[in-house]
Amino acid sequence: MSAIADTQDLEPPPYLVPHSKEPVRVIYADDELLLIRKPDLLLSVPGRHPLNHDCMITRLQESYPDALVVHRLDLDTSGIMMVARGKASQAALSRLFQERAVEKRYRAWVAGNVAAEEGKLEYPIARDWENRPLQKICAETGKKSLTYFKVLMRKEGNSLLELNPATGRTHQLRIHCREMGHPILGCDMYAPPAILGAAPRLMLHATRIAFRHPGTGRKIVGHCPAPF
Repeated sequence: MSAIADTQDLEPPPYLVPHSKEPVRVIYADDELLLIRKPDLLLSVPGRHPLNHDCMITRLQESYPDALVVHRLDLDTSGIMMVARGKASQAALSRLFQERAVEKRYRAWVAGNVAAEEGKLEYPIARDWENRPLQKICAETGKKSLTYFKVLMRKEGNSLLELNPATGRTHQLRIHCREMGHPILGCDMYAPPAILGAAPRLMLHATRIAFRHPGTGRKIVGHCPAPF
């Protein structure tokens, strides 16, 4: 077999994610759940390759062996997350997400001056199978998605938004900001090169989560200020 054929048969090297050295910080803890701060450049769950095993949940399980995932943040997104303690808690907290009984808020710096002070974004989101892991807007196969936004600040030609997603589609906030004509700064998936290079990281951070504690019924509100 020729050297060219041998080269063609080789599989591409696995993608190894960058690993943040910043620790996962516990904001709140009780017997049923945790609220934590995930740094950017840290997976929420282990990747397929053994070298991508380091992630939020494996780090947490070193101190909380019963910690289980309820929802995720993208690798590049930082901020507050809810984590269950034990399978019963995981089922109860997952049910809150299914019933849309969890309120989430984010902050994002986006490119350009957003004209409206506030509004809502509704676009049907579907998997872009030919360009995985990207998503796309598709009226035929897309699932309903809804995000409310409010302008907090305009500075140097960019806008700081508060984003409140009413649904939880993959890449929803990135796509919604792109579709409104204002991609998130530092977004490596849905922003053109100039906007990707305009920030040292994805400028998206989960700042707030609120829900009824499944055990006590008490309203829990967790805050995590944005680092930008």
